[in-house]
Amino acid sequence: MHLIMIFTALTVAWCLRSSQTNFEGSWSVRWRRSLFLFLFPPLLIFMTAIAVLCMGPQGNMGGMYTGWFSYVLTLICLAIFDILCIKLAFGGWQSVKSVRNCPLVNLEGKQVRLLNTEALFAGQIGFWHSELVISQGLLETLLPKHLETVFAHEEGHYHYRDTFWFFWLGWVRSCTAWLPNTDTLWQELLILRELRADAYAASRVDPLLLAESLLLVVSTTPISSEIFCAALGSDRLEQRIEALLAQPEPTPKLNFQFWNGFLLAFLPLVSVIFHN
Repeated sequence: MHLIMIFTALTVAWCLRSSQTNFEGSWSVRWRRSLFLFLFPPLLIFMTAIAVLCMGPQGNMGGMYTGWFSYVLTLICLAIFDILCIKLAFGGWQSVKSVRNCPLVNLEGKQVRLLNTEALFAGQIGFWHSELVISQGLLETLLPKHLETVFAHEEGHYHYRDTFWFFWLGWVRSCTAWLPNTDTLWQELLILRELRADAYAASRVDPLLLAESLLLVVSTTPISSEIFCAALGSDRLEQRIEALLAQPEPTPKLNFQFWNGFLLAFLPLVSVIFHN
């Protein structure tokens, strides 16, 4: 019976992820759709694994006997998920440790870590309380008015705690890399994250100056660099520039009605009461 539950959860997860990914519409529509398709399938699989673990390897359910095979299979899967989480956490801890070796300087009244490299880089490093890291090359390339827009954009990432939430989303990505459209949805969430930070910055600085800063960074950053691919790829840059030049779109908070859809992923836990 446990194998039937596992097979059903995997089938539903696969079908949901195989559905056509349509990335059209407003920011809020795209965000809700992408986040649901990205999170619901792994949550369903995880809840099924928890249900099997709670029921144990002995007993029966619905007149069908359970066994050790499904139980051991579930333990192996959960162990792999834990290992992937520890691996990502260790990599993040190393990044934080490396950043804290950089000197702390005061720029425009803000405490930032100065990275000694000619590459153009600005980003938040850390988990819940992240730190802003700016490269020496970026300081030498951009004018103060452009640096102000960069600070505003990074402040948006800090405001939404993107480093923390995307750590967990990255863990989900690692655990479900075998599901269809995982990377496609991940890339969509990344661009939406940048669009949200841009919108936050545009409410505090001139959006045209922010767009100009993006173009200046692109014009001096090698296309093959990891930094370029992460946030300034041609398609992403085009979307970000268009969003900055268009009428500002509010980024509403996710309401409880949206999260209600995720309650269906907890249905496997109901099966525990039918196990004896």
